[in-house]
Amino acid sequence: MKHATFALVALLTTPVAHAAPAQDFQPVREKAAFLDLVEGRELRLPLFRIRITLTTEGAITGSALGWPLKGNWRWQDGYFCRDIDWSGTEIPYNCQLVEARGTDEVRFTVDQGRGDSASFRLRPARRDAVIESASAENG
Repeated sequence: MKHATFALVALLTTPVAHAAPAQDFQPVREKAAFLDLVEGRELRLPLFRIRITLTTEGAITGSALGWPLKGNWRWQDGYFCRDIDWSGTEIPYNCQLVEARGTDEVRFTVDQGRGDSASFRLRPARRDAVIESASAENG
């Protein structure tokens, strides 16, 4: 589990390289615009087997490297702020700059945009992810 923990922490703090963009990332400053991007969708980073669902009520569910994760998020002063428990390993609270490239890619940059970034593809949420998310919120 220690190696897996290191891998997830590294992922959340290491830039992810992509081919030269046809369109630049644009900051997402408003909660409503953020929800328009992520509602009913799953954030995916296949290289690390990351699948994350964010609910409008502030819950985070998903998995990374085959281990479950859950947490909470809120929008604060134009930033996505979250805390996550990754299979018993706490990932500390952090507020992140959110940027979007079109409607199918979102990038999170830790420490309010001053740290490292990770980019995720946005895909329709799996039905079982939505059910798991609803179960986590209700119980």
